[in-house]
Amino acid sequence: MKWHHSLYWRIAIGFVGCLALLLGVQAMLFVWVIARSGRTVPNQPPDLLAQTIALDASRALDRNPALDLGAYLRQEYSRDVQPFFVLLTSGDPIEIGGPFPTRIVNESRSRFSAMQRAPANRGMRGREFGGRRPFDEPPPSRPGPLRREGPGVEQESRQGGERGFGPMRPRPIFASGELVGAVVVPPQPPFTFLLARYGPVLGLVALATLIVGALIATVVIFGPARARLRDVESAARKLGAGDLSARAPDQGNDEVAAVARAFNAMAVDLSARAAALQSADRARRQLLADVSHELNTPMTAIRGYLETLSMPDMPLSADTRQRYLGIVSDETTRLERIVRDLLDLARLEDGGGSLHIESVPVADLFARVVARHEIPAREASVRVDVQIESGVTRVRGDRDRLEQALQNLTANALRYAPQGSAIELRARITSAGVTLSVTNAGPGIAAEHIPHLFDRFYRADSSRARAGDAAPSGSGLGLSIVKAIVERHGSAIAVESGPGRTVFQFTIPDELNGATTAASP
Repeated sequence: MKWHHSLYWRIAIGFVGCLALLLGVQAMLFVWVIARSGRTVPNQPPDLLAQTIALDASRALDRNPALDLGAYLRQEYSRDVQPFFVLLTSGDPIEIGGPFPTRIVNESRSRFSAMQRAPANRGMRGREFGGRRPFDEPPPSRPGPLRREGPGVEQESRQGGERGFGPMRPRPIFASGELVGAVVVPPQPPFTFLLARYGPVLGLVALATLIVGALIATVVIFGPARARLRDVESAARKLGAGDLSARAPDQGNDEVAAVARAFNAMAVDLSARAAALQSADRARRQLLADVSHELNTPMTAIRGYLETLSMPDMPLSADTRQRYLGIVSDETTRLERIVRDLLDLARLEDGGGSLHIESVPVADLFARVVARHEIPAREASVRVDVQIESGVTRVRGDRDRLEQALQNLTANALRYAPQGSAIELRARITSAGVTLSVTNAGPGIAAEHIPHLFDRFYRADSSRARAGDAAPSGSGLGLSIVKAIVERHGSAIAVESGPGRTVFQFTIPDELNGATTAASP
């Protein structure tokens, strides 16, 4: 999986992008708030700020002597400048951004009183102050300390500086050349001022941005992954409830898609296993029904004849009694054969019983099959021919099991071979190994029956039987046993059938495969 397909990387990148977006939005909102305020935060020392405010107030009073100085200062400076207060020659101080500690106001009032008593400030005419024109040139950046009468003033100033307020120099306000007040800007840490001034607004902006950003992250980053995980959960619940067709959407290349594909693979496997279990259950039920039917037929005949023989009031001739006993014996033999074949087939299909792999002469193998069926073939007027191609001498396999397979195929061919025909046992070399085949000249097998020939107790229609036969004999397990034997040898049985010719054949490889070797002792 490539890194950019990973859900974790996408979430991380999305989170970083969302965080960057939030920071950008917050910065833009901050700039907007500052712009809406109409001013920028003055980056001036308190003394210079006080001088600027004093000059502005003096000009405003010169323009409008009846001006409400408090209202003007609040309108112009209450929002974005450092807090300050104005001491007036008459009336209470004007506090902008206050209130201020009483000690600071009293200290500033003392300095302002000293300023009022200074000779340069009493009875000013025109716009002169201290021999200068205060509105024509800026004040010095570090003016000398103002003095006032009375002891302890400088010590109070030093104590104020030690407490963090520093020197507070009142800056005079003039109206028509007369001293009417002074501006005092107490030094204050910039962070405290910014926090007090903009903290609430920025807090609200940050909270709103956080909420909006969380909603965006939920919808854009976590929403799709959550929806896909819920689809997987829903499919799992359906599968657990028995819906084997439930599948989870597995589009994509990330971890959720990998989990969905793993779930779908598990669902497919469970569906296949469930289908196999259902098929096995049907086969088991069919086998029980077939076994019950096959065993019931000879047992019914045996019971009927034994009951007839045991009736004391029913006279039976010696020939009739002997014939009845012969039928009972034949049915008993048939019953034993069915039970024996069932046990044999069960051992072969379950892998039980080992195969004794050896080199078996093909001529001897065919000779034993011919000898076994010589008398039944002569009685049926059927000839058994053997054809072994040059180069074929031996085949590797279990002697007894290979003979059993050929015996069953020959018996099946003899059952359906017409009188005067021939059954051919043939061995030839092919690219896969040695192929053994049994051919008869019967009426052939219909195409719909061929897939079921090797099922237990399956019989094709009775039209394939020789004329004069009442019904096909046998246990119905012969071909099933042949199929199991051939598969244990690592091969497969094949059937080719048409009018007048039916061929059963299988190939024994020169080197037996691993399954056969594992079954060998």
